[in-house]
Amino acid sequence: MKKITIIGSGGAGKSTLAQNLGSILHIPVYHLDAIFWKPGWVPIERDSFTAKQEKICGQDAWIIDGNYGATMDRRLQEADTVIFLHYRTIRCLYGITKRRIQYRNKTRPDMGEDCPEKLDWEFFHYVRGFNKTKTPAIYERLSNLENTTIRIFKTPNETRHFLDVVEKENSSNFIDS
Repeated sequence: MKKITIIGSGGAGKSTLAQNLGSILHIPVYHLDAIFWKPGWVPIERDSFTAKQEKICGQDAWIIDGNYGATMDRRLQEADTVIFLHYRTIRCLYGITKRRIQYRNKTRPDMGEDCPEKLDWEFFHYVRGFNKTKTPAIYERLSNLENTTIRIFKTPNETRHFLDVVEKENSSNFIDS
């Protein structure tokens, strides 16, 4: 695993998983939200966003978390591993609510600078409808990938187990080297 794309609904824990994997595997982590959002919740120009992603994809190793459907295919094609956090809607709604409380009046570490955490109805409805409206297209995209390891986790426990296995394998490889 050297080029990892992590996708899933808002509130699923993509950024947390990316950070944890990055620490275990010693691979740089890129949060698409931090690239896309300029201070004050101003979106970056599409060409700039695409160029920044291209630069990252050209590196030898990376972990990229985020959906951004317009540029997802490029990340999926470059990745050797795709992780889809396909959690239940209620779990993701809990996640966005929890993080809104946790980061009240603060900017998350995985977010663009000077973008304090917010939870508006538009984002709430996006997360609420994600499994119905976005997930079928994600599965379609994943079905077209070749030579890519695809991991789909349906619960946080499955994700934690995966991290435990990766950590154990990585620590034993480190000791053996």
